[in-house]
Amino acid sequence: MNRHGSHRRHMLATLALGIALVVTGAPALAADWPDRPIHFVMTAPAGSSIDVLGRAIADKLAQRLGQSVVVENKPAAGGTVAVAEVAHAPADGYMMVLGYNGPLSFAPLLQKLPYDVAKDLAPVITTSSQPNVLAVNASLPVKSVQELVAYAKAHPGKLNYASVGNGSSSHLNMELFKQMAGIDVVHVPFNGSPPAVMSTVQGETQMLFAVMQPLQAQINAGKLRALAVTTAKPFPLLPGLPSIAESGYPGFEALAWNGVMVPAATPKAVIARLNTEMNAILKDPELVAKMNAQGFALIGGTPEEFGALVSGEAARWAPVIKRLGLKVD
Repeated sequence: MNRHGSHRRHMLATLALGIALVVTGAPALAADWPDRPIHFVMTAPAGSSIDVLGRAIADKLAQRLGQSVVVENKPAAGGTVAVAEVAHAPADGYMMVLGYNGPLSFAPLLQKLPYDVAKDLAPVITTSSQPNVLAVNASLPVKSVQELVAYAKAHPGKLNYASVGNGSSSHLNMELFKQMAGIDVVHVPFNGSPPAVMSTVQGETQMLFAVMQPLQAQINAGKLRALAVTTAKPFPLLPGLPSIAESGYPGFEALAWNGVMVPAATPKAVIARLNTEMNAILKDPELVAKMNAQGFALIGGTPEEFGALVSGEAARWAPVIKRLGLKVD
């Protein structure tokens, strides 16, 4: 009996020590982190709006953490390759992805993916949110949404539209617009905004939805013409542009947003630290002014708020995608 009692006490003591090591080990991990470079994967190519914002965040995060943040662009398959890599990376706080509504909320509704957003990823923060802008090649003889619809109806199936990728908000916005306006234009997907914008500038495609940042220089140069924004009302950072909704299509509303995700089992202390540092970065007056000038509204907030945005957008667009019969092969 005594021998059994002694053995039991030894087991309990060993268990208690193990628990103590786990409990004390978590803060130690957070205190030591980061002790090597962090990899920040972009779901879009160099020069895209996501890349511009991501690199700005990476530079400031490196300064705040005292550790380098290495940016890697992996735009393949509408950003799903980048998200999949991070979803299955070691959950040690050294890998994160700047994702957007395409691979995070829309792609799971359009195709079979090698990741489950809810199970394989943990939200960190919403970085920005902005409308897409409907822009056309400047040679197209239209100066309003109404004129574009009339022109498209007069030339059914003869116009092409570019998107920044299959399953992106750029793609879904145009498919919804096509359905509401009753027009027939052909989809030409690209990997990211730079090639999609250039295709429209060169006239291979005639129109696209994209955020303002990659469009701005071409609009200023007179090569593209902006017609409208996808917010329900005009967007304060893009004065002078009407909304699609008030241009004859009430109920049309969509945002292009992005945010940071990490592997699901990443220590909560690391996620909290990243969230704190990025919230501070997104309030930096210099960054705010720079991004506002390019049509970005910087957001911030809690991991829970970003998680709710990701799941909420999936729920909101699921019936739209089903109604439009969209799939990505």
